[in-house]
Amino acid sequence: MKQEILVTEEMAGDRIDKFLSEQCEEFTRSFLQKLLKSGEVWVNGKQVKASFKVSEGDFISFEAPEAVESMILPEDIPLDILYEDHDVILVNKPKGMVVHPAAGHYTGTLVNGLLYHCREDLSGINGVLRPGIVHRIDRDTTGVLIACKNDMAHNSIAAQLKEHTITRRYEAIVHGVIKEDEGVVDAPVGRHPRDRKKMCVNYQNGKTAVTHYRVLKRFQGFTHIECRLETGRTHQIRVHMAHLGHPLLGDAVYGPAKCPYALEGQTLHAGILGFLHPRTGEYLEFRAPRPEYFERLLMVLTEKNR
Repeated sequence: MKQEILVTEEMAGDRIDKFLSEQCEEFTRSFLQKLLKSGEVWVNGKQVKASFKVSEGDFISFEAPEAVESMILPEDIPLDILYEDHDVILVNKPKGMVVHPAAGHYTGTLVNGLLYHCREDLSGINGVLRPGIVHRIDRDTTGVLIACKNDMAHNSIAAQLKEHTITRRYEAIVHGVIKEDEGVVDAPVGRHPRDRKKMCVNYQNGKTAVTHYRVLKRFQGFTHIECRLETGRTHQIRVHMAHLGHPLLGDAVYGPAKCPYALEGQTLHAGILGFLHPRTGEYLEFRAPRPEYFERLLMVLTEKNR
């Protein structure tokens, strides 16, 4: 089965061996290294070595065992569909749902649900494990996510992500009281030098990352904020707010180990997503309502503030 991956801005800059091991978790590192050594990995139609550094817009392809396809089965998973047409589908992803299959998560993902709902109508650019997926949000982040039904739509949305013209607004609750009403975090984000599962502000090896934030409401010991992404690095909002000294409530990775409330992961919601429709060029914007846990938490904090 041919695997194809389009390198987006947030993926660029790494050696291809490192890139593939992080992006293709369904394959072993030794399998990917063997492919590179034998010249079976192609970038923009040319064979590359393990030391090759990927750039934004690179098109990577390689052949993988057919057995991989059998891992991904359509599942009748209820989807909260915000909008759908022949080119795109927007869903309100719930907390705890993984976007696409990877090591340890081959069932119950958004992709499993999309395969059942859309049948064969999903773009193939990001390979068999990520049909239709052009961007993603973390497992414990809720909110709007767009998937593409064909390669034309995929290329259009990917280009808009690259040009930073897609509107992405998130809501979060962070530790501490932010004094200023609004601000900008402009700090490069990259892999943590010692913990490869984490990201961090990395001035030496990180990629440009910009987050705009504004205060929605202040509470005793916490702040409700809106964040607008200029770039879309992995864990960007979580890393940037922790860098400011205001980690997200419930974020055990970048914040305090102990949480004062019974939460499953960070309090982060992708509330608004806007884009130019790939076929018509019309600007469309969709909003996902805050999940019940988020609204309940705001009520609790408001009561404590009185």
